Formats: sequence, structure tokens, C-alpha cells
Amino acid sequence: MKISQTKNIELIAQLNKHVHDLHYDLYPEYFKKYNFKDVKEVFKSIINKPNNLFLLLEEKNEAVGYAWIEIKEYPENAFKKSYKSIYVHQICIMDSKRNNGHGSFLLNEIYHIAQNKGIELVELDYWCENKIAKSFYQKHKFKKYREIVFRKV
Repeated sequence: MKISQTKNIELIAQLNKHVHDLHYDLYPEYFKKYNFKDVKEVFKSIINKPNNLFLLLEEKNEAVGYAWIEIKEYPENAFKKSYKSIYVHQICIMDSKRNNGHGSFLLNEIYHIAQNKGIELVELDYWCENKIAKSFYQKHKFKKYREIVFRKV
């Protein structure tokens, strides 16, 4: 397996279908059906922002997944101390390649990037019904330190 940084919007937008379809299946009331053109435009608007990184995962020269991460800087204020984190927006692995260590390989690269930048915190969120994500992140010892709740009115 090989990981490299990429700015290939087309490839990321194509791979995104795997994670987007999962979200749409779980939450059709919030997610639109996957549309390559629209997804590509979103990635086009963010891929060159300096704190966003896209990590492409390849196996035998075939793209099998990616991670979209952002280096975040939280300034000190009257309530909190300042800190930095790497925020994982998405980890996407092709359906046919899941459960083969690909996601763990990407996460280990994210940890390595954090350590090289002197960042001690990797943050992320996932949808509650996404049992695959929940199990994966628990396996990697992610802990809850904040919860977002909602109420429909």
C-alpha cells in the first residue's frame, strides 16, 4: 500500500461515491443522492486551501481510498486554551477493499503527520447510525469528549 498527497479532484470525487452512498443510505433525509459533478465542484473549492490535505491510498497502483484532513488551529479565548488538531473530515475506502487494513493504514499516516507537525490531537465525527465507522474508530481507541444532540420540533 502507498499513500501520497493528491490534488486530483476527479479521482477524489469518484472515490467519494463509496462514503457518500453509505451516508445517503443511512440518512436520506439529510443527504442528497451522489452527483459526481456537484461533488467535484465542492472538492474543487476546498482542495487548494492550505490547511486541507487529501491523502490518496493506492494498492498495486490502483486508487482504493482517501482521507480528507484539515489542520485546525483553535485560538485562545476567555474560555479555552489554544490548541491545534488534525480534523478528519472523511476516510473513504472502496466497498470491495474494506476490512483489509486500508483504513488503519490511512489513520496511521494521519498520526504520523500529526506527530511531524507537533500536533497531539486527531479529531473527527461520524453519524450515529454508521456502525462501521463507530466500530472502526473504537478499535483505534478514539474517545468521546463532546456530544452533539438534536431535537426535531
